[in-house]
Amino acid sequence: MPHFVIDCSENILTLQQPDKIIQEVHKCAVDTGLFDETDIKVRLNPFKEHYLIGGKKDDFIHVFANIMEGRTTKHKANLSKQIVTQLKFLFPTIPFIAMNIRDFEKATYCNKDMI
Repeated sequence: MPHFVIDCSENILTLQQPDKIIQEVHKCAVDTGLFDETDIKVRLNPFKEHYLIGGKKDDFIHVFANIMEGRTTKHKANLSKQIVTQLKFLFPTIPFIAMNIRDFEKATYCNKDMI
């Protein structure tokens, strides 16, 4: 935990290497001081077809963050701002770059090490 899932148009991968995108999101998450670096997971899902942005096929990046509950709204807002700022720097011509954060409930979270 946490998980950062990056959905994007496939064309994004012609502008930057996938590993570069993943590393930059990972670094931003580490730099906030909210997470242990070894706990951060980042995945990239490029979409070639089957998407619309404002009714047309336009390039986009959207990061979905799933984190354990307990961080303040201020911490989460800073995390979003830092990641979107870095993505905007890497992709200055991309018209849509956004992020949202969802909290996991500690009481209902389970992984294999907890069993």
